[in-house]
Amino acid sequence: MNTFKERYSMARAELKKELGLKSLEAVPRISRVSVSVGAGHAVGDPNYIEQVSRELALITGQKPIIRKAKKSIAGFKLREGTPVGLLVTLRGKRMYDFLNKLVNVALPRVRDFQGISAKSFDGHGNYTLGIGEHVVFPEVVLDNVEKTFGLSVVIGTTAQSDAVAKQLLEKLNFPFRDNDE
Repeated sequence: MNTFKERYSMARAELKKELGLKSLEAVPRISRVSVSVGAGHAVGDPNYIEQVSRELALITGQKPIIRKAKKSIAGFKLREGTPVGLLVTLRGKRMYDFLNKLVNVALPRVRDFQGISAKSFDGHGNYTLGIGEHVVFPEVVLDNVEKTFGLSVVIGTTAQSDAVAKQLLEKLNFPFRDNDE
């Protein structure tokens, strides 16, 4: 069984041939993975941010940064400086480890999983994926979970178009839906 990094190297070599590029450096690559959690529940529960931070650190292997509100919004009972979310940006080995875990463990554990949508590219080669419950990751111990939360995963690539980025992710065994274009 190849590691994710080895599969990634082989996928880039195959993509170089398919795209007719002369240099391996010209082949698109994954530059970063950002994992974020919105903490709207944090307004009523001060321990929520700490719990989510611990579990996000377990999932990603890196301590998240706390994102705070820039402005006060009375309609949402939000004050400037109040924590509104958590963010982790992964690069290098942690990025490959997280992507391997996402593709091979977490996504297959999602209830009624039919594949990921091919419509979630942003027009610049970046892919956004939402995960409804964080409990699909193997590091999360269900006995310790008070509240479940969703994750937003953004996979940043150097591809100039969505089609090329999709080819790269397909070669890395991302399970795209067949009927979704």
